Amino acid sequence: MSSEVYRTIAEPGRSRFVISGSEFIGHARPVETVPAAESFIEEVRVEYDDATHNVPGYRVRDDPLREYESDDGEPSGSAGKPALNVLQGQDLQNVAVVVTRYFGGTELGVGGLVSAYSRAVKEAIEDASVTEERPHEQLSITVEYDDSGTVRGILESEGVEFDGDYGEDVQFSVRVPTAESDELCDRIASATSGRAAIER
Repeated sequence: MSSEVYRTIAEPGRSRFVISGSEFIGHARPVETVPAAESFIEEVRVEYDDATHNVPGYRVRDDPLREYESDDGEPSGSAGKPALNVLQGQDLQNVAVVVTRYFGGTELGVGGLVSAYSRAVKEAIEDASVTEERPHEQLSITVEYDDSGTVRGILESEGVEFDGDYGEDVQFSVRVPTAESDELCDRIASATSGRAAIER
C-alpha cells in the first residue's frame, strides 16, 4: 500500500443497545494486519460464546486492501455487509469490528437487522474516535554496545517509537513511518559505518 495518510480509529470502541428485546454490542479495534484482525474476531467469539450471533468485518491495508465480512447465521446480506459498509462509507482502514447479538424473541426482519448492525458499528466507531494515521513499519536494529549510544541518539532525535533490549548486544525494536524508513536506515548505517544490522 502507498505511504499516504489514511483514516483509522485511535483506540478500541464499544456500543450497546437493545431493540425489541434483542441486545446488540458493537466492538471495534484498530489492527495492523489480517492475522491481528482475525485474532480480535476470535477473542470476541470466545468471550461472547453464548451469544446468538457474532458478526465480523474488517478492512486492512495490504496489497491490495483486504476486506472481509460474514453474516454468522443471520439472513444473507442483513448483518456482515451493513457492518462492512460503515467502514467503507467512512473510508476507514486497519479496523476490525464484531457485532454481538443476543436474540430477544422478536424477529426484526432484514431491514431491522441492517439498521441495527449498521448502528452498532457506527456507535462503536464514534466511541473509538476516528484519527488519521501514516503507515508505519517495524525495524529491528542490532548493534554492539560501542554503537548503542549513537543509534539511541539518532532514534531519539528522529522522535520515533522504540524499545531497547540490552543483552549480549543491543537490540532496538523501532516503529517508524514508512515514508521515513529508508532515510533512517541510511543515517544509522552511515553513523555506525555499516556495523548496525538492520532487519525490516
